[in-house]
Amino acid sequence: MNQQPYAVARSTESVLATNKVIRNTYILLSMTLLFSALTAGIAIATNMPYFGPIITIGGYFGLLFLTTALRNSAWGLLSVFALTGFMGLTLGPMINAYLTTFSNGAELVMLAMGGTGAIFLGLSGYALTTRKDFSFLGGYLFVGILTAFLGGIAALIFNLPIMSLAISAIFILLMSGLILYETSEIIHGGETNYIMATITLYVSIYNLFASLLHLLGAFAGER
Repeated sequence: MNQQPYAVARSTESVLATNKVIRNTYILLSMTLLFSALTAGIAIATNMPYFGPIITIGGYFGLLFLTTALRNSAWGLLSVFALTGFMGLTLGPMINAYLTTFSNGAELVMLAMGGTGAIFLGLSGYALTTRKDFSFLGGYLFVGILTAFLGGIAALIFNLPIMSLAISAIFILLMSGLILYETSEIIHGGETNYIMATITLYVSIYNLFASLLHLLGAFAGER
């Protein structure tokens, strides 16, 4: 019995499923970025104070756990917006600090936004057009992000500004790798849940922006 038509049908079905995940991911990512920008704007307008590391980290991981648990239901969409909205609120005080501390704070924020957009579009576009498999980055990224995260906490606790800058530079590289990895996973079927794909890409963009802003403030900020 000829299996070729069946194989072609399966291949076509796989391509369509992948394209659907990509489409849904980028639609949801765009919506969450807009919502996050809205909540950040509210935080800036109301001069909302910084939540502190415990609330910020606890809120992030709590909402991330909730989103992961609900990823296969309609409630997962609500939890995605809860998570990204919360992260937007945490950005507001950070942006306010740069706007008030530096005379060119607005320029620094816009440069960080532009740099983040350019990096994301460039890397995701490269992964989508070349369709290269970056799954080999998974293990390295996991170890690198965990190490950098712990290093960032240590730099915060012991007030080590040089180490904090180094961590920001490392995070830029790690988040760039994560964008390539996650986009590759979507293309090659390693990630089939667009909610989780959205969260991964959103976190990459969030950390890229925060890290770029930190470095720009340190090296180009005018007090």
